Amino acid sequence: MPADITADELDQEVRDELRALPGDLADLVARHLVAAERALGEDDPDQAYEHTKVGRRFAARIGVVREAAGIVAYRAGHFAEALSDLRAARRLTGSDAYLPVMADCERGLGRPERALDLVRSPEAERLDRAGRIELAIVESGARRDLGQHDAAVITLQRLPELRDPQTRPWSARLAFAYADALAEAGHGEAATDWFARAMSFDEDGETDAAERYAELTGAVIEDLEEDDEDLDADAETDVEAEEVSDSAAFAEAGDLLGGDEPVAVDEPDVEEPVVAEEPVADEAEVDEPVDAAEEAPAADDATDLAEAEAETVTEPVAEAEPEADKPDDEAPAAAGITPAFIEPDFGDILDEAPEPKDGKTES
Repeated sequence: MPADITADELDQEVRDELRALPGDLADLVARHLVAAERALGEDDPDQAYEHTKVGRRFAARIGVVREAAGIVAYRAGHFAEALSDLRAARRLTGSDAYLPVMADCERGLGRPERALDLVRSPEAERLDRAGRIELAIVESGARRDLGQHDAAVITLQRLPELRDPQTRPWSARLAFAYADALAEAGHGEAATDWFARAMSFDEDGETDAAERYAELTGAVIEDLEEDDEDLDADAETDVEAEEVSDSAAFAEAGDLLGGDEPVAVDEPDVEEPVVAEEPVADEAEVDEPVDAAEEAPAADDATDLAEAEAETVTEPVAEAEPEADKPDDEAPAAAGITPAFIEPDFGDILDEAPEPKDGKTES
């Protein structure tokens, strides 16, 4: 464990729960939880898993420890252990916040039917909005596991958050899951649009939207971070080259200025743009008195010239108006704003039972 890790890096709420342990043991468990969090930040879930195993061994009856152990085990792909720890955390804390992860663990264990049971459980109704969106994403995946591709699409299509153009904490994952469901349902063009939208939401690289978009379109997705580093390196090289050139120029100038004779300044380059003779030629006209009647036409000419310039500036705007009046069917649709909804053929998956003629409900 790195020596710079301390228990003070944990949230105060977590440290308060660890007070049930003896002092030295509480500090040890806290440091392992901090180390696990750092390992996850470095995209090393296996190392984080080892740290949470130590914490669970010494504090198996602390809810926050079992929660951390379950989440890390899920990230590391140990779905059976994750499910066990999250069930224990749920019993210890009374929280249903782990329900979407538990349902996804059931999928990871090859049991999509049990995942759907958790989706339809009464506890699912107590989740907040973010939790219910995550649960819908898991439900869509379980439908796909069962071969119900159209049902997987409609599960996410009914969420109003899918139409939200603003970036939310769930935007990237929701758009990616919807694009994935569309792709498996055979709607490749719509899936491409939604992978592009997920890519625009996913600034932190949380999903594989860029890779999936490249697979469907054949486009090459450049790494912007590497491009920025290359540009910075080129800029530094240019600055160094300019510094060397400036140093050589100053040295040469020092040699020229070091002589006894003064350095002649080449004035024609400076004086050539300035026309000094024209004002002198007009002095006779300036000395002559100018009548007020002669100045008035000049002012009128200036006014006319200003109006002509104003008309010249505004003419392009008037010409651009017909383009804005194009018919709606010719205007290109904004990519990613309107969900590419489909009319799925559910077959025998979501068919409603026909109403009996005698008014009785079939069992």
